Amino acid sequence: QVQLVESGGGSVQAGGSLKLSCAASGSIHTTCGMGWSRQAPGKERELVSFISSDFTTTYADSVRGRFTISQDNAKNTLYLQMNSLKPEDSAMYYCAASRCPSVGVGRSRLLDAGFYNYWGQGTQVTVTS
Repeated sequence: QVQLVESGGGSVQAGGSLKLSCAASGSIHTTCGMGWSRQAPGKERELVSFISSDFTTTYADSVRGRFTISQDNAKNTLYLQMNSLKPEDSAMYYCAASRCPSVGVGRSRLLDAGFYNYWGQGTQVTVTS
């Protein structure tokens, strides 16, 4: 089992920034990548970013150029730096750990919720206009 705990959410004005963190513990060695997803009320869950075991990153079109995913393996922590935030970025943000392998997997699969088998409880991000 892998446990994931997100933090760093909050309320920010449009154009502002937030940095989310996700602390991972447990059988991390059984996973091959980490990602961030979000879900707004009444909308489907959207995978926004992924980082593989070889540090290759993938982004959804909606966040590319504004969000940056990174990880600190020494701290078992995943990050999501979110800049130029928009009201439509408001959602619950979830950290997720992926199945194996992740290297060589196509972008559409990496951004599919079914590729992930562990999820955190989420942290709320609200962007006001």
